[in-house]
Amino acid sequence: MTRWLILAAIAALSLWALAAFAALPLAQWPALPWHPEALTVPQILLTHGLMPRGVVALLAGACLGLAGALMQAVLRNPLADPTTLGTSSGAQLALVAATIFAPGLLAEGALPVALAGAAAVTLPVLALGARRGFAPVTVTLAGMLAGMLTAAIATTLTLSQGHYLLSLVIWNGGALTQQDWGGVHRLALALVPALALAALLARPLMVLSLGSEGAQGLGLRLAPLRLGTILLAVWLSALVSAELGMVGFVGLAAPAMARALGARTIRTRLLISALTGALVLSLADGTLLALAAAGGPVLPTGALTGLIGGPLLLWLLPRMAAQVPQATESGAREVHRSAGPGRVLVCLALLLMTCSVLTLFGGRGPEGWGFIAPALQAEFLPLRATAIVAALSAGALLAGSGALLQRLTANPMAAPEVLGVTGGAALGYAVAVFTLPQPTALALALGTAAGGALALAALSRHALRADLAPARLLLAGLAIGALATAVLGAIMASDDRRAWQILGWLAGSAAQVTPEGAAALAALALALLATLVAASRWLEILPLGPAVGRALGLPMTSLRLGLILTAGLATGAATLLVGPVSFVGLMAPHLARALGLARAVPFVAGSWLIGALLMVLAAFGARTASFPYDLPLGLVATLIGAPWLFLTLMRKSPA
Repeated sequence: MTRWLILAAIAALSLWALAAFAALPLAQWPALPWHPEALTVPQILLTHGLMPRGVVALLAGACLGLAGALMQAVLRNPLADPTTLGTSSGAQLALVAATIFAPGLLAEGALPVALAGAAAVTLPVLALGARRGFAPVTVTLAGMLAGMLTAAIATTLTLSQGHYLLSLVIWNGGALTQQDWGGVHRLALALVPALALAALLARPLMVLSLGSEGAQGLGLRLAPLRLGTILLAVWLSALVSAELGMVGFVGLAAPAMARALGARTIRTRLLISALTGALVLSLADGTLLALAAAGGPVLPTGALTGLIGGPLLLWLLPRMAAQVPQATESGAREVHRSAGPGRVLVCLALLLMTCSVLTLFGGRGPEGWGFIAPALQAEFLPLRATAIVAALSAGALLAGSGALLQRLTANPMAAPEVLGVTGGAALGYAVAVFTLPQPTALALALGTAAGGALALAALSRHALRADLAPARLLLAGLAIGALATAVLGAIMASDDRRAWQILGWLAGSAAQVTPEGAAALAALALALLATLVAASRWLEILPLGPAVGRALGLPMTSLRLGLILTAGLATGAATLLVGPVSFVGLMAPHLARALGLARAVPFVAGSWLIGALLMVLAAFGARTASFPYDLPLGLVATLIGAPWLFLTLMRKSPA
């Protein structure tokens, strides 16, 4: 273990030295003491920029590694860290909200605001997780969904104040750039007492590792221990967020590496996690510094550390000890069957038409709420009609894909947004932008669709073979989505002009769709509905399992491949409009099932109509919530879907 730590330290020091020597030859380094008025500009950049940056990387990495180890020890959850529990996203939301609405709160420093936001998200996640016995997968799911929701709210707030857009993009990257040694002092003053407190907590955490009942039998008070440990971890992660911004998944990687290096006791694991966290962040920062010194792009360090999260989650998930039986995470429950599914479908269709017409004529303008004046209808109605058709078509495509995936996998939690399909579609879009000289709309659509299909195929290969319960399959999909988000974040943090095209797509809205594009989306949505109705016999049989399907003569391999490709193409087309996250594909099938639409044809048709309805409502909210700014459709749909999914997953009964 010591040998590996020494080798990593040498590598980190070598990378930093390479960047330092490239910035200023050793012969020109100033001697102590460093007085800025006596230094040249390159010397100031070295002594007050690069040097404190190297120390900050070590201290911040140690804080995050220790925070992750504390969370994993107290929750007995190898997937817990400040990113997966929503702690960092909570701090992000609080800082963004304070910057926009109450900048005076930041006058005394960003730490109190970041700490309040981090605690406001983490503590409710754990409170809800306690209702399920702190089941590792369930708590992690709740934390990741809470993090996605708070990140969506933060982005929505920023886009509603368009002049803050660039600052948010830069802050989200997690840049370690320093202007003086103040950050070093603050992080060091926090890390030293945190290590002392962690040493005091090691013994009771070791007792807790025996299990809740065993620990209580030995006289351990669980509630104060859990609360105190979590607050210490939240404080450390909030401090890093306040100083550097979003630096993700170091707290997940460091304890995993500590266990792999042979750390067995809690005390040793806490110490080694802090060391490995420091080395991980230092190596990441040194790599980017060396890359920039060699003429490569200048990227924030958080953009690189975010890339480790998705693969690490996928690697840890099958190896995680089954502390909770998978049956408790199955998500299956009885639903009633409607006596008249046809009437339900007619009512849904009428409701969709009514909402579409009201959205077409009504809304919010410079003079407040009301309907479009007759004199302006000829000019505005075609634009609104195009946007409404595009939005409802995208919602129908996502909902139809979700219904298809749920029937295909017999998993009520399957959906393109949470199985990583939309994340893969986003990567496909980015690849098309960066690899094609002048990508056409068709090329972008094909790249997006191919990315979604490949992500779904990868998830199927990884998770379905392991016979994972629905909740664990959902977490695997979120891991793929986290990887896609990290890649997009790294792209957005670069100085490449093509990144702004991707930002424009991520922040796009139905108002940007052309009539031809809306017509194409509508044709695809109708084609998907026709395909699903035509495949109704297959969709009735597939939930019964592959053995039944083969016994009835279904070509299971080719059938699954064709359905996966269909879902990927439909999701890719919708993702071009709504962006990588919306949860419509998960919500709509659940609502259809709750209405009693259980058979294949009513189920897929009802999901299709509900998805279209939800996206029409999201389009209305995107257009009116922050007038005159037009918010992204996907963000508004996420604000609707994430809380619903969060509460559904945390019900006492299986859901």
